[in-house]
Amino acid sequence: MEKIEKADLPGELVREETKSAMGVIEQYSDGYLSRTPIMQFILLSCLFPLWGAAASLNDILITQFKSVFTLSDFASALVQSAFYGGYFLISIPASMVIRKTTYKTAILAGLLFYIVGCSLFFPASHMATYNMFLLAIFSIAIGLGFLETAANTYSTMLGPRKHATLRLNISQTFYPIGAMSGILLGKYLVFQDGGSLASQLAQMTIEEAKAFKLEMLQHTLEPYHMIIYVLAAVFILFAITKFPKCKVAAQENSEESAIKTPGFSETLSYLAGNLHFKKGILTQFLYVGMQVAVWSFTIRLALTIDPNINERLAANFMIYSFICFFVGKFVANFLMAKFSPNKVLFFYSVIGSLLLLYISFVPDISAVYLAVAVSILFGPCWATIYAKTLESVDEQYTETAGAMIVMSIIGGACIPAIQGLVSDLTGSMQLSFMVNFFCFLAVGKYFYDEVKIEKAR
Repeated sequence: MEKIEKADLPGELVREETKSAMGVIEQYSDGYLSRTPIMQFILLSCLFPLWGAAASLNDILITQFKSVFTLSDFASALVQSAFYGGYFLISIPASMVIRKTTYKTAILAGLLFYIVGCSLFFPASHMATYNMFLLAIFSIAIGLGFLETAANTYSTMLGPRKHATLRLNISQTFYPIGAMSGILLGKYLVFQDGGSLASQLAQMTIEEAKAFKLEMLQHTLEPYHMIIYVLAAVFILFAITKFPKCKVAAQENSEESAIKTPGFSETLSYLAGNLHFKKGILTQFLYVGMQVAVWSFTIRLALTIDPNINERLAANFMIYSFICFFVGKFVANFLMAKFSPNKVLFFYSVIGSLLLLYISFVPDISAVYLAVAVSILFGPCWATIYAKTLESVDEQYTETAGAMIVMSIIGGACIPAIQGLVSDLTGSMQLSFMVNFFCFLAVGKYFYDEVKIEKAR
């Protein structure tokens, strides 16, 4: 693919063009393109399964570490706190890298950090300390913070503005493929045959239990060993592929039409005064926290309700969950093409809240199956909230606004920890799912308000 720069004509907005197999694709001054470059869009979308695999492996690690390190539900949930805490801390620095360079540069940096984080699992397994594993997970999250901050916003920009939400929803459809891959890797490489870890450890002497735990920690290396090879291949593909910049054009020659790049403090001041943006951030915080919490404790819920199954069998419920998540995205895309996305997601939120009530209070295996089914309703939420929140921001603030929306992923660090604490305090893993019920209610309120705003317009 060959890049061409148009002449910078006085008084006109700068436009950048890209020659591709589809012909010339024009980039406008707001950063959007006249058409979507298909090859680049597919390659970009292939990043989404990469953080899906890392996130779903956390669900495996929570269950594994609880038994190996003898943790409470709250302490085991710190896996998610380390993971999403990394997102929170790195999102703004990642946005600054994007502002100074390009989306492609931030993506390459993210892939490098991801590889380093996976590599840290090797010393962690030999040191056999929980804190070292948390450090490795935190390092992976730094890489994923770069990837998500760049890729989510870049997906919305990589084509015409009017299809920004649709593009992000299509890219997000790739996420559950990675999530299912992560669970399968965990099921067959981390979890082993036999009874549950707790039941096996209960029959061992102190020395036998220590040796067994060390052996179980060695199994956590295998998925990350395979992921490193995939990441290296993706890094090379991105490095040799040319991408459009999709950056807002800043000109000094035109007094009326120039779009000046605002400073960081000015951007924060603008975003702090944008009510719609703040509501979107809070809703995304609660949504991500709820989704992560449900997935974090589905295996634990299955083991609690049916103590006769082991971790490997219980992992099947997470596979079913991600299949539901995948199907739910396609169903939602179809429904949102025919009906208002706000109405569709309000309807989803109502159903999801009712399912979570059932999960919290009905003490049989059907509660686990409904914990699986609720993933159908998660499918379109992240991408739609992200795109709608970003749309409420003036184009010159896009990079920082996108980073702050990604920062709302910190909900994945907080809500699972709260659910784990509720489980410890009440002694009921099942009742702790009420935390997610209240989160889904809040998400429903956001879309109900959006429906009212839509009607008013």
